[in-house]
Amino acid sequence: MKCRYCGYEIPEGELICENCGEEVIIVPDYNPLEDMLTAQIKIDGGEVRGYDEGIRQNTGRNTGERRNTGRNTGGRPNTGSTAGRNIRDRQNTGRAGARNTGERRNTRSMQDREALERERRRRQADRKKEMLRKKRRRIVSVLIIIVIAVIVSCIMLYRNSYNGIVNQGYNALKNKEYGMAEGLFFRAAAKNEKKAEAYIGLSKVYLNQGKADEAEKLFASVIEKQPKNVSIYEACIEFFVEAERQMSIPVLLDEASDSVRKKLEDYIIEEPKYNLDDSEVYDDVQQLELSAGENTVYYTTDGTEPGLSSTKYTGPIQLAEGENVVRAIAVDTRGIPSLSVEKTYVVEFPIEDAPAIAPSTGQYESAQKIEIKVPEGYEAYYTMNGEEPTTASTKYTDPIDMPEGETLFKAVLVNSSGRVSGVTTRNYMLDIETES
Repeated sequence: MKCRYCGYEIPEGELICENCGEEVIIVPDYNPLEDMLTAQIKIDGGEVRGYDEGIRQNTGRNTGERRNTGRNTGGRPNTGSTAGRNIRDRQNTGRAGARNTGERRNTRSMQDREALERERRRRQADRKKEMLRKKRRRIVSVLIIIVIAVIVSCIMLYRNSYNGIVNQGYNALKNKEYGMAEGLFFRAAAKNEKKAEAYIGLSKVYLNQGKADEAEKLFASVIEKQPKNVSIYEACIEFFVEAERQMSIPVLLDEASDSVRKKLEDYIIEEPKYNLDDSEVYDDVQQLELSAGENTVYYTTDGTEPGLSSTKYTGPIQLAEGENVVRAIAVDTRGIPSLSVEKTYVVEFPIEDAPAIAPSTGQYESAQKIEIKVPEGYEAYYTMNGEEPTTASTKYTDPIDMPEGETLFKAVLVNSSGRVSGVTTRNYMLDIETES
């Protein structure tokens, strides 16, 4: 069977043309000739007789009637005419019936064709829907493959990116795989040496292994190469805090450039203030006060560098006689200190000009005691050979027996701060007379 639309040879049993998609028309098209032939069919006693047979039988009857009419012509001259009219009436009736039957058949044929057309359109629509579903499934499958490929590519790109390598390093650090973590962080740093995350990771690797000095060396090396990289400075400060080496922070920032210091000014703590001028020499005990706003002050008076474990300032510091070295730092709430400030204060009490010595210079004939008047807060030192006395000379404790002969006696006073007074000199001649 060939398709009536495109001529394609349709296999037996197929209802749709594979070439153009049109439906096969099984019912033949309407033919008026067939309706005319069908209209001539007579149904008689259950038998269906053809048009020719009916004509022949009617012709026979009509002939007999005409013959009888001929015999009866003399009595009924109009019988033949009447019979003719009857025949025409039956023929007209047959034609009308045939037309009605043809119209009914034509109506049924049209309904069947419409039903087939609807069925064809439905199947065609279903076929298009199925084709669309298949197309959508293919598109979805392709999209899924593309998405999976993109995801895999993104994962691979991320794992080989700076952040991906750093995250792998932190995972290794979490699992205490320090060697692997160190290698990953160095790999990330080589990929982008300006970012700080890899150096922070390395510092944590070293801290976990008790190698804080290695981490400090690492940051010193990186900062030397990148002296204006603020993020590296911030990472180094974070390391100092974590390693409890906060005292290194002010030194680090003090050596930084002005541009770096400006960006990290939040980490620069103002030094404590002293209320006394260290250029003045004081002649009495002084009360030194330190202040640092809301920050805490720690100080030392022995010349050592102050730290978080030094004496916490809570009130005025008393400056004793002599030289007083006071060093102090200010520390904020984060534990970040300032640079230390050192000031030296000198307190000198008034000192006696020279010690008073009795007896006075002279010649004596009887035994005498040499006595030095020592004021409170002083010590006396003397010599009896004419040399200048010092704190290394003989210390005076009690009156001294005047030796016989000539003696050149010298003495000084030394206060608690070690200041030495002037020298007092006495020249004695003791000549004790003996009885004869």
